[in-house]
Amino acid sequence: MKPDGLRNQQGTGMSSESILITGARVLGQEPSDLLLRDGVIAETGSGLEAAGARVLDADGLIALPGLVDLHTHLREPGREDAETVESGTLAAARGGFTAVHAMANTEPVADTAGVVEQVWRLGSEAGHADVRPVGAVTVGREGRRLAELGAMADSAAGVRVFSDDGTCVSDAVLMRRALEYVKAFDGVIAQHAQEPRLTEGAQMNEGELSGRLGLRGWPSVAEEAIIARDVLLAAHVGSRVHICHLSTRGSVEIVRLAKQRGLPVTAEVTPHHLLLTEDLVATYDPRYKVNPPLRTADDVAAVREGLADGTIDIVATDHAPHPVEDKDCEWDAAAFGMLGLETALSVVQHTMVDTGMLDWAGVADRMSYAPARIGRCDTAAVGGQVHGRPLAAGEPANIVLVDPAASGIVDPRASSSLSRNTPYAGMKLPGEVVATFLRGRVTHSFGDRWRDSAAMTTNSRQRSPKGGTP
Repeated sequence: MKPDGLRNQQGTGMSSESILITGARVLGQEPSDLLLRDGVIAETGSGLEAAGARVLDADGLIALPGLVDLHTHLREPGREDAETVESGTLAAARGGFTAVHAMANTEPVADTAGVVEQVWRLGSEAGHADVRPVGAVTVGREGRRLAELGAMADSAAGVRVFSDDGTCVSDAVLMRRALEYVKAFDGVIAQHAQEPRLTEGAQMNEGELSGRLGLRGWPSVAEEAIIARDVLLAAHVGSRVHICHLSTRGSVEIVRLAKQRGLPVTAEVTPHHLLLTEDLVATYDPRYKVNPPLRTADDVAAVREGLADGTIDIVATDHAPHPVEDKDCEWDAAAFGMLGLETALSVVQHTMVDTGMLDWAGVADRMSYAPARIGRCDTAAVGGQVHGRPLAAGEPANIVLVDPAASGIVDPRASSSLSRNTPYAGMKLPGEVVATFLRGRVTHSFGDRWRDSAAMTTNSRQRSPKGGTP
């Protein structure tokens, strides 16, 4: 059961309580105060006062707009043994996310208005983060005929992103029809770029290491060929295509060329592809089995460069929970996928901020503004669930406070997810999400920075002792 202090009223997430955040460095700039009232940022500035407001001392903390994930697997309905909307959105709040886009590979598949509305309502009831369902492109994600795209768009969930993620829409004619269809209501097709015939039985990145380990290789061209095809299709139709979990240098180069030509393409990279390499597969530890696979150090360098220069638009977690039995087995039988919601911001700080490749304003763009814009929840969204807006007076009070000086060991046992398949277990990562606010309501709080001793701390994150190396 959800703690009483964090219950959501009718799914609105609006708080009537006034909260004063003092001394926060908005986007890493000079300290400022933020007064939250009635679900919005009522005032910003220095030396603010508010009678009766609860006060959070944000000295030394970075304030960012609530993070938005365009690629989350919540598993419900059908695989509640791996994750539920409740547990997944709680993990999201602990990671600083105020909105997540729930992928369609549920059981049943989210390919009808009824299923996407169910997922949306579950998110509203849970209240930890807004849930924006992603509709399947094809019926059953089988790649044979288009799903009810228009009905899902017109549903209460207001779907605007469609994806068969986990499988590729490999039929070029079907992909063209999908792009044509969603153009009518400003939708986007998010493609899982994987040519299936080039990856049959593939287990890891194709290269010298796959040959040495005796695992069937997954060539980069399997990803790059689909991206090149779909960029051309999107240009031909004049519709938007989004590339999921881009992972190779060649993919970055294709997207860069497409953007130079002004073509309607956006792309995402996952935290694990920003940090981890194929060398970890030599342990045969199924935690490192993921789709697309971990690539080479050169690919990692390329995706970091692409994220820094804007070729890659966003960071998306591809949070993919699995029950223990699906990961605690031999490599060949193990499921593809990794957890990502609770560690994403720390990985981005480690790989991009601490290396000087992005500043905190850049993080806000890649993890809030841009994903909200791509997912069409940055303006008048369903149920007033607007995200990716600046931290300014009159804007929704969707905020994450981060302590960049903190660090800790990733402990899977402390996760809010029902699953434990994090690839970062035992690693030391920087940063700590101190508090998350959804329309002015506390959805996560860690530590004792509240002036009111009765502050909500029911979701406090328990971290293991510091130490270790990434």
